Amino acid sequence: MEKFAQIAAQTDSSAAPKSRRLHGHAAHQLGKAIVSGVFLPGEKLPGEIEGSDALGISRTAYREATRMLTAKGMLVSRPKIGTLVCPRDGWNLLDPDILSWFFQSDPSEDFIRDLFELRMIVEPAAAGLAALKRTDEQLEEMTQSLNDMEKYTLATEEGRSADRNFHDIILAATNNEVLISLSSGIGAAVRWTTIYKQRETTLPRDPIPDHRRVLDAIAAKDSEGAKSACITLLLLAHEDTKLSM
Repeated sequence: MEKFAQIAAQTDSSAAPKSRRLHGHAAHQLGKAIVSGVFLPGEKLPGEIEGSDALGISRTAYREATRMLTAKGMLVSRPKIGTLVCPRDGWNLLDPDILSWFFQSDPSEDFIRDLFELRMIVEPAAAGLAALKRTDEQLEEMTQSLNDMEKYTLATEEGRSADRNFHDIILAATNNEVLISLSSGIGAAVRWTTIYKQRETTLPRDPIPDHRRVLDAIAAKDSEGAKSACITLLLLAHEDTKLSM
């Protein structure tokens, strides 16, 4: 029961909307506990009776919560053994929920670096392809998203949603279904790093001009220019994130 007391202590009520179904909220609590090291890889979770009693939910809700985490690669059920925490290299680290739990649990500098390395591999190439393949409608959507970012600022949910849309549309404009499939994870990384950078202070600089240069290059169908502008955007964003740690 001691570890469930730690879960309760770590749970941020603002991260668990009242509308969240019980098993979803339980999955959030357990997932964050696993990410933060309350339960370690290879460790066995409490059984349904103990776990459901400790979290104040039904056995069915507890079972559904563990199933959700199993689908994300965080848990595995072994016959006659029980439910075990999987090694971290088996987790779906681009799952939006898992990313949110990392950022709510104070991510390490190594994890931040890994995220930006992934973005550096994917997004400049995507921007270069988008410059060649984008439609006029997609360019208009990118422009509107950037205008909304500037209007609402990244200190608001509206502004962060516009930021995510901007990056999503760039991936969509590649017309490459494999790249597009990464949009959920990339978008979550964009959202949570932006929130993380502002958790104690305002952003150290205005990121709108960096985004504007990416947009201008895509509008001009300048593939190399779009890649270069995106690289600069990511390098500066990474530096801002490191400063906030």
